[in-house]
Amino acid sequence: MATHGSTGGEPTALPVRTLGRSGVPVTALGFGAAALAGLYEDVGEEPAAAAVEAAWDEGIRYFDTAPHYGLGLSERRLGAVLRDKPRDAFTLSTKVGRLLEPYDGGGDDRANGFAVPATHRRRWDFSADGVRRSLEDSLTRLGLDRVDLVLLHDPDDHERQAFDEAYPALEELRAQGVVRAIGAGMNRTRMLTRFLTDTDVDAVLCAGRYTLLEQGALRALLPAAEAAGKSVIVGGVFNSGLLADPAPGATYDYTAAPDGLLRRAVRMREVTEAHGVPLRAAALRFPFGHPAVAAVLVGARSAAQTVDAAEQYRRPVPGAVWQALRERDLLPDHAPIPEGDRS
Repeated sequence: MATHGSTGGEPTALPVRTLGRSGVPVTALGFGAAALAGLYEDVGEEPAAAAVEAAWDEGIRYFDTAPHYGLGLSERRLGAVLRDKPRDAFTLSTKVGRLLEPYDGGGDDRANGFAVPATHRRRWDFSADGVRRSLEDSLTRLGLDRVDLVLLHDPDDHERQAFDEAYPALEELRAQGVVRAIGAGMNRTRMLTRFLTDTDVDAVLCAGRYTLLEQGALRALLPAAEAAGKSVIVGGVFNSGLLADPAPGATYDYTAAPDGLLRRAVRMREVTEAHGVPLRAAALRFPFGHPAVAAVLVGARSAAQTVDAAEQYRRPVPGAVWQALRERDLLPDHAPIPEGDRS
């Protein structure tokens, strides 16, 4: 399988899946735009724009953002590039649940993980009016006339309002044709599973709970999605860094990785590299073993990181890699592996 840059030619086309029954297409590899907004460390305007342009050049046509990311900076930077692309050629998702309100107290937003000035404060709001206002604000920041998929963002502590007020508002927006698909995005599986079973969402975004390192979503969420004919978008396939580079100081769930998980990730890397496969490639490929998974999201803060992610995604992973991980008790026998990687 050719990779972009290895021959100097065009990149191999990325597979395209549809979110549930919505008709909304996503490339199997999507671009998560949190890193553009200074996640962990500052990112300049030019590297951020180059990261998005590289994603486009690599054939990525699904982009995900949120107001939370850098207090709106992610949406502004992503929109600045996508405004010059044919609107019908890409799929865009953003999120609702946090409203951004102007703040002049100074300081920065590092307490929330972003190296940006604290120009705004976040306010939780899963009311119907809050959903509509959030989407309108996002469109203004993006400079676009529509988004395709809107997700309720981290409603962990707002379950009742999310189901009673925010979800019906999303349903109405979809019925009106304002958005084409709706869902929820979280890093916990219980409530996401409830969205799949109790509502008519098209997709959910599950971050960090279906990776080479942990498969909590396999217990209920993924079977529920498959049974309902709905889609799962997988974020955090590197477990916020640990599976990208398992070295001292690596992060897991946005904090320092526990020693036990770090040792496990190092053992995984030893197995994959013994077969000539970078751990990143196996981590990107693994979620597609389950038929409910439509796409994985990968963040990048530079063109080089974007190109690397695309190349790792396209790299073949021999079935022997999965078998060796299972033999060493690093991958459960019941975890499905990608169809094309079984031989």
